[in-house]
Amino acid sequence: REEAEAALRELREVVRPLREPGYGEALRRKAERARKRRLRLQRRKHEARAAKEEEAARAAEREAKIDQWRAKCIQEVEEKNRERELKAAADSVLSEVRKKQADTKRMTDVLRGLEKLRKLRKEAAARKGVCPPPSADEAFENQVESLKTLLKTRTELYEAEERALRVMLEGEQEEERKREREKKQKKEREKLLQQKLEMDSKLFGDPADFPLAHLLQPFRDYYLQAEHSVAALIQIRHEWDQYLVPADHPEGSCIPPGWVLPSLPTNDTWATAVR
Repeated sequence: REEAEAALRELREVVRPLREPGYGEALRRKAERARKRRLRLQRRKHEARAAKEEEAARAAEREAKIDQWRAKCIQEVEEKNRERELKAAADSVLSEVRKKQADTKRMTDVLRGLEKLRKLRKEAAARKGVCPPPSADEAFENQVESLKTLLKTRTELYEAEERALRVMLEGEQEEERKREREKKQKKEREKLLQQKLEMDSKLFGDPADFPLAHLLQPFRDYYLQAEHSVAALIQIRHEWDQYLVPADHPEGSCIPPGWVLPSLPTNDTWATAVR
């Protein structure tokens, strides 16, 4: 019995705080604080994980851009090296062909000199009363004609090789000029695109500032319909042509060739509205 009474008293001591007024509310507030703290920790953990993933994505994007830039540089260097090697090989072959042409010309000059020398010696021998037999003249002339034919064939062959090499070099130079033109045109297109983006940003605002940019899509479609429809282009052009007037017309002015950019605010109220 004493043990039962002791257990009952202990149980009453434990239950007593539960009977006090406000204990339930305090317990509820404590549970709410614990829940908010748990949610806060989860949100921080989620934000930290999201920030880490975003940083990893940015790092991967930077690495991809660096790799792309590095690959582009390597490709440009390889192309320049190939072009340099090809030009050096072509110049070497062209130099060799020119050397052969010079040798052929020198052999032709030597052959012409031999003909003159034999003629002079034949005339000197004739003055002394010595005349070579006709067979010797015929043999010399046949040999000379054979050598002339050989030299002519070689000359034509070397000229054909030189023309082919020049055509190849001109083709490579034309390809290089074409690549330079394409590179220049690409830079011009990028420059014009950047100018257009800047002008659109001044006229319509920065798209990054409008998370609901898709709401403006119908307006963009309306103002850009002439770029996708010939009928719309003709209709818009017809409407504009109604107002075409000379530059010196007293009641109007020419249609501007591009966008009319807004002027800067002239007072603080206007500047506030623009911002």
